[in-house]
Amino acid sequence: MSDRSSIEWTEATWNPSTGCDRISEGCDNCYALTLAKRLKAMGAPKYQSDGDPRTSGPGFGVKTHSDSLGTPYTWKAPRTVFVNSMSDLFHARVPLPFIQDVFEVMRSTPRHTYQILTKRSRRLSLLADRLEWPQNVWMGVSVESEKFLTRVNDLRQVPAAVRFLSCEPLLGPLPNLDLKGVDWVIVGGESGPGHRRMEEEWAVEILDICRQGEVPFFFKQWGGITPKAGGRELLGRTWSEYPTARLHAGL
Repeated sequence: MSDRSSIEWTEATWNPSTGCDRISEGCDNCYALTLAKRLKAMGAPKYQSDGDPRTSGPGFGVKTHSDSLGTPYTWKAPRTVFVNSMSDLFHARVPLPFIQDVFEVMRSTPRHTYQILTKRSRRLSLLADRLEWPQNVWMGVSVESEKFLTRVNDLRQVPAAVRFLSCEPLLGPLPNLDLKGVDWVIVGGESGPGHRRMEEEWAVEILDICRQGEVPFFFKQWGGITPKAGGRELLGRTWSEYPTARLHAGL
């Protein structure tokens, strides 16, 4: 599987762990689960069953891959890297020592900028003071509806150089969104079969909150049957803003 990414807000992906399971309604049409099934059928080693009941379940089994820890060292040119596009680094079945190993790799490759995204914000906040947070690590949480604004409160406890929100798939309005301590917001609709519609006013409301708080706003997609089906324009233009803490100009 290529490490280059088609995700608009990053350049590459790195999956030192794989696998996840449902934690909230934002997971219902998980692209990673669909892709993992395809990769398993293709014989990709990371996605094969190993017979361990802990790595099976309603999603796809959580596994750590120590042999993938060295991958960022092989990238000579600086790049922006989405960590665990096929998993959640803060899943309960990813041991703390392995998370610390991942952070050590990121610390020792300062030429790269790393973006981590989790829905398991409570564990993130509990472990934050047991991790070293280098300046090239951005930490984000997913907020798909008002119900999960508590994840933003957890994120505020994390001493990351950049804290960001991924409001994707956006499943409802976020009128009470507070961006104190938040450096970047990504908004996007859902894609794939069974995708749920995102209303324009929900996205515009978040844009307005970002404007008021002077927080960079990135509109990723409207969604649809395919990620690009609805395009990327909101209010007649594209929005591709990034936080000022970007460490290189590769994007």
